[in-house]
Amino acid sequence: MKQRISDILRGRFLVNGDAWRNWVLIFFISFLAIVMIASSHIADEKVHHIAKLNNEIKALRSQMLETREALMHLKMESAVIKHMSESGLVSSVVPPKKIIIN
Repeated sequence: MKQRISDILRGRFLVNGDAWRNWVLIFFISFLAIVMIASSHIADEKVHHIAKLNNEIKALRSQMLETREALMHLKMESAVIKHMSESGLVSSVVPPKKIIIN
């Protein structure tokens, strides 16, 4: 038992007669570790990209709401009358009449 532990600690299992089996296993485990690290890195990048896009969506949504509110204020009759009075036009005192054609 002590001899086996000593051989493992000294690395003799890597240079003895059937060491190629051990090297194949070591290379396979190393390859799997590299694949796992790469896939976790790609997943982290995607999470950061999604968070960035969500923040951009929130900013664009708030900008849309602000623009919609400004448009609603511009379309109000009082705002239209105010802008027209600045250019010299005034609103009519006589209400409009319907024209009916037979």
